[in-house]
Amino acid sequence: MPIDPTSQIEITAYEWVPSFAQGQVRDLRPRWTCEEYTLPYKVRLISAIERPEWYYDDQPWGQVPFVRDGEVGIFESGATLIHLAEKAGALPPTGSQERAKVLSWLLAAFNSIEPFVMEFVNCTFFSRKEDWAPLRRPSLTTALEGRLKRLETALGDDEWLAGDFSIADIAMTTILRAIPDPSVLAPTPALAAYVERGIARPAFQRALEAQLAPFAEHDPKTKAKAENPAKEGV
Repeated sequence: MPIDPTSQIEITAYEWVPSFAQGQVRDLRPRWTCEEYTLPYKVRLISAIERPEWYYDDQPWGQVPFVRDGEVGIFESGATLIHLAEKAGALPPTGSQERAKVLSWLLAAFNSIEPFVMEFVNCTFFSRKEDWAPLRRPSLTTALEGRLKRLETALGDDEWLAGDFSIADIAMTTILRAIPDPSVLAPTPALAAYVERGIARPAFQRALEAQLAPFAEHDPKTKAKAENPAKEGV
């Protein structure tokens, strides 16, 4: 579904982030949901470096995504996924076991998997030069791999977590693909295949392309060259 500037659904995203974060920013999740369920959406871009003060009225910590749907505003990516799936009629009926499974796996992605993944990313990338990082990595890797093995067992031979593809898979796939070291998923080949199935979906590819598009336009180096052409090549 192409971005539609007339849509009442508006996703706030960053206009630019450093290369290591490109393709990983969490507005990818509601973008993917809109693409998956053919919900037209428009985008409001803000600076990730100098976040406008007014934006903190929408999102208390200045993070993205924030989704505006008419008079309704939602922050936290999990809440945006629930809202969008509900709007699209993509959630099973209230009170059903099917709905309970989708929501259980959605929250499991955010509460039982993502904290371990984010700590691993911090240890192995952002804080890798700290003295404590090499000491923390072995036990952290063991803990993360233990979580992943339990997840693989629960997935079993199923294609997706809760029956048909759902917002639970959008959440889990975006979290698992953030693991920077491919060897971490090696002991759980079914999970590696699960992630590959997710990112192979056309809706994911469209969402990723849409997220990446503004980054080149707003790249500080590109802007600097445009503003100071005489310095190019110096």
